[in-house]
Amino acid sequence: MTQTFSDRLRQENARTWQAATHHRFVDELLAGRIAAPVMARYLVQDHRFLDAFLTLLGAAIASADRFAARLRFGQFAGMVSGEENDYFLRAFAALGVTEDARAATPDSAPTTGFQAIMREAAATRSYPAVLAVLNVAERLYLDWAMRADGLPESFVHAEWITLHDNPVFRDFVSFLRAELDRVGPGAEAQVRDFFARAVGLELAFFDDAYAG
Repeated sequence: MTQTFSDRLRQENARTWQAATHHRFVDELLAGRIAAPVMARYLVQDHRFLDAFLTLLGAAIASADRFAARLRFGQFAGMVSGEENDYFLRAFAALGVTEDARAATPDSAPTTGFQAIMREAAATRSYPAVLAVLNVAERLYLDWAMRADGLPESFVHAEWITLHDNPVFRDFVSFLRAELDRVGPGAEAQVRDFFARAVGLELAFFDDAYAG
């Protein structure tokens, strides 16, 4: 079977992709034994992506060449703004992370990098570039979440897994892959650059959860 464009991109970055999807953070999260301070640090930083991520989704809506695609991105933006943001707030409360503590925590280097690459991709007004970053951000998370064999007891762990492995999310990732396969080859150099940098940032972000 001929390898798809999106699969080829993942294969080109296989070592970093594998290191991220099988990271210590992922293993401990799936087992429900991740230390509370590690999970708190991770979620505080991940929540910082929401603004830039919504900007990226907005760019996808603006640059997509099909109405059906715009609808899909709009629906997903609604989920991120509602269900996912609600999870963050409940998780912060459960972990004892106050709003003041969150505000006093500076952005980590990987967080700054992720915010920058999302806004950079959005600023290109290039649908393939936007799709490259989205494919990494969503498909890599689906890949590690699919490794779960049962769910941990704590909702903080369990819901973070199920947010990234459920029928709706799987279908959205399949859509992202199909769109990248369709339009990505026409901007291959640009797509490969954004894709590789995004995978590296994913790995660095998991590493950073254990900083300090």
